[in-house]
Amino acid sequence: MAVDFEATPSPCFLLDESLLRRNLELLAQVQRDSGATVICALKGFAMYSTFPLVRRYLTGVTASSLSEALLGEQEFGGEVHAYVPAYMPKEFDAIARIASHLTFNSLSEYERYCGRLAGASAGLRINPEYAEVETDLYNPCIPGSRLGVTAAQLGDRLPADISGLHFHTLCEKGSDTLERTLEHVEANFAAQLRQVRWLNMGGGHAITRQDYDVEHLVALIRNIRARYPNLQEVILEPGSAVAWETGYLISTVLDVVHNGGQRTAMLDTSFAAHMPDTLEMPYRPRIRGANDAAAQPEFHADGHRYNLGGLTCLAGDFLPSYTFPQPLQTGDRIVFEDMMHYTMVKTTTFNGVTLPAIAIAREDGSMDIIKTFGYEDYKRRI
Repeated sequence: MAVDFEATPSPCFLLDESLLRRNLELLAQVQRDSGATVICALKGFAMYSTFPLVRRYLTGVTASSLSEALLGEQEFGGEVHAYVPAYMPKEFDAIARIASHLTFNSLSEYERYCGRLAGASAGLRINPEYAEVETDLYNPCIPGSRLGVTAAQLGDRLPADISGLHFHTLCEKGSDTLERTLEHVEANFAAQLRQVRWLNMGGGHAITRQDYDVEHLVALIRNIRARYPNLQEVILEPGSAVAWETGYLISTVLDVVHNGGQRTAMLDTSFAAHMPDTLEMPYRPRIRGANDAAAQPEFHADGHRYNLGGLTCLAGDFLPSYTFPQPLQTGDRIVFEDMMHYTMVKTTTFNGVTLPAIAIAREDGSMDIIKTFGYEDYKRRI
């Protein structure tokens, strides 16, 4: 059923419920076929208005802060797995009370808190010193990384209370990357793998991407469980894969500015405040009905070319350069594709700009406006 992009406020994050269900069904299939546990990483997708649907397919969430842990406990209701790069002393006991699995970033931190686990199963994050991540901002295995324990630091024997190992080195990668990563994990940590009950392979698995080899992933999980029969649980915690290609950020053209032979369509959204990944890294969002002229200028000489300007006063709050089939006019809707994972959880009220509304296009064709924002939301954050 076609989504009505004119039926929401603007700007607005709009989730297509049918597309979310499609992803969840595939993730549930991975669980059934591999025996793995797939949980939702809240750092990538925390839209709790969808949790009644998500928990029909996934058994829990993973949290990286007390706030995320509380959200998982209160709104999801399943298992909460926790990993925080450095636990806040005043928050640790509350997280330990909530968490079923509690991963520590270092041996020293484990030693600091091991007497306060409150029944949680303790794990260590390991650093296999191998990652196929092109952008250093997202690479947890760069030299000198603060994330995880290396094999040289760990030694062959794990502390008695450590029940699991956790690595997170992927970033929207395929199962072939996971296979090569597992080779390094086993080369460095085979002795420790034989001592634990669970292995968490982290996130970054692009399982719901169209070209992802799901059968290969299932085979990898089955094989590692066969090689290490002590592993009672293999865990995947994707964030992107849950919400991959499930929704949009809808915006509206407020003005068209002409300068130096270029046209900039001024929008009621902000790249700095609402889509920070577009400025932080080499990521170009797709726009419905438009072509990315900056990425492939030789193919987009025709058409009506515009830069897209954000709503804040930051000079760099803009993206060059897209071509549209018709000239843009005030009031036109601009629909950014694939905006449900990570984008929504990173929004800010920089410059006092209003946060985008949140809506769900239901499978029965109805539209639910879940939440709108205003001045009080800005004021509470200052």
